[in-house]
Order: sequence, then C-alpha cells, then structure tokens
Amino acid sequence: MNIILGATGQVGAAIVENLTGKGLPVRAVVRNAEKAGELKRKGAEVAIADYFDLSALTKAMKDGDLLFLLTPETVTSNDVLGDTEKLLENYHRAIAGSQIKSLIGLSSIGAQFSSGTGNLLMSNMLENKFADLNIRQVFVRPAYYYSNWMMSLDMVRESGMLPAFYPASLKFHMISPFDVAGYVADLIESGINQTGITEITGPVKYSPNDIAQCMGAFLNKEVQTYEIPEDEWAGIMKDIGFSDDATRNFIDMARLVASGKAEPEGKGQNPVLMGTTFEAYLQNYAIKSGG
Repeated sequence: MNIILGATGQVGAAIVENLTGKGLPVRAVVRNAEKAGELKRKGAEVAIADYFDLSALTKAMKDGDLLFLLTPETVTSNDVLGDTEKLLENYHRAIAGSQIKSLIGLSSIGAQFSSGTGNLLMSNMLENKFADLNIRQVFVRPAYYYSNWMMSLDMVRESGMLPAFYPASLKFHMISPFDVAGYVADLIESGINQTGITEITGPVKYSPNDIAQCMGAFLNKEVQTYEIPEDEWAGIMKDIGFSDDATRNFIDMARLVASGKAEPEGKGQNPVLMGTTFEAYLQNYAIKSGG
C-alpha cells in the first residue's frame, strides 16, 4: 500500500490521481474528513489523521509499504521550526512502528543550507530526520512552483502589475507542481531501490520580468513587474495573516532567493529537467479554471 500524506494539497492530490490512474493501491491521509469524498471518487482509500496525533498517524500507516510525506506550512504558527520538529518526530515514531520500507520526502531546492534560510530549513530538517531508520529514502527537491505566481493573476489582470519579492531581472529555477507530482508517481510506480536526493526543475529559468511577459501574452495586455521593497515585506505578510514567526521565516527564505543563492546543489545527475514551461502551465491553468 502506498501511503500519501498531504493528499489534499496540489502536489499530493495530483500524486493520488496519478497513482489511482495507474491502478496502484493508495491510502490518502487527510486531516479534514470533509475532503475525503473526492479522493474516494478517484479510487483511493482514505484515512483521517492530524499529523500531530501520533496514534492516528500510526493507524494511517498500518500495512503501508511506501510513504510519501512533506512538511506542510502554516502561516499562523508562532514557532514554525519548533512545530516542524514536533511533526517530524511524530513521523519518525510512526514510521519506526510500521512496516514502511520506502520513504519519499517532498523537500525543496535550497534544503542543502542548514541555517538562515527560514522556511527552507523545514526541508533541511526533513532530509535529516530519518537517517537512523533502516528504510530506503528519497528526497525530491523541486524548484519554485509556477503556481506561486498565480495568486497574483487577478491583480495582474486588473492593474497590469505583477508584484515580486525578487529582483525583476533575476532568473531562477521554477517548475510546474504537476510535473513534481508526475515525477513522484513515476518513482513510486518504478519502485525505490536506493537512497538519495533528486533536484527537479522546469526546462528553463525565468525572472519575474519573464513571468510578467508570459502573463501579458496570456491576458493580451501589457504587464510590468513591481519589485516590492524589502521594508514592505513584513507588513504585507502580516496583512495576509502571517504570524510574526511565520513572517520572519518567510523573509529569511525570500532573502535567500533574492540573493540568487537558492540554486540546485547539482550533485551527481542533478538537476533533472521536467518538460512543462510556464507558458504551457498558464494554458493548462486556463483550461482547468475555465479562463
């Protein structure tokens, strides 16, 4: 049985859909029972578990062979990294008491840094938590998701301005979250036979200016990039609903990306390039959203 945590997130839900489409057994683990219906319709077994509830988590992993897990972010936590450590400890204890033989962890490019990187430290912690367990472990480090830009699409449509926390001309790696899900599903189907780290990116780098140009072509209007000054970052995040600690961690991560240092580590055959461009992602987004 393939156990998928985070099964209602954009990557987790797509992994479930990929696996059930391949006829593979899936148990989707969700924290909210109201979200179970769609997963069941896709052919998945569903388990309800809060990841901070060790008993429920252990039950959800029962009879599992492979586990996909992640460190879900919360913008309201007053101790982001402390809560992450508690979550990972629960994962560790549940796995240790299970029959899990293989683990795939959703990490992030930039996880190689062990300090000063804010939210990316969650991925570093994830990659190092299970070293003492005798199971096969693969950690997938995706680039920056295209979907992050889509939160600004309505603003771009209305104002012709794309807000960006990063320098307008800075090119960095990005990727479709659906390519990430497809990669993980293919990995699960082929089987895990070794431990390692895989960094995956889209086919080309983009800058915020490139994203603005793509959105302009998509919307058939001129779009310009607005670089958000760093002294405005904290106020924006708090207005959105971020706690003080979540804001600090976001800013540390944003500074790393803005510095141009959030690059793949590049060891071995890394990074692996996926095929979806941002332009293609936009077109697919239009089809799925009805415009």
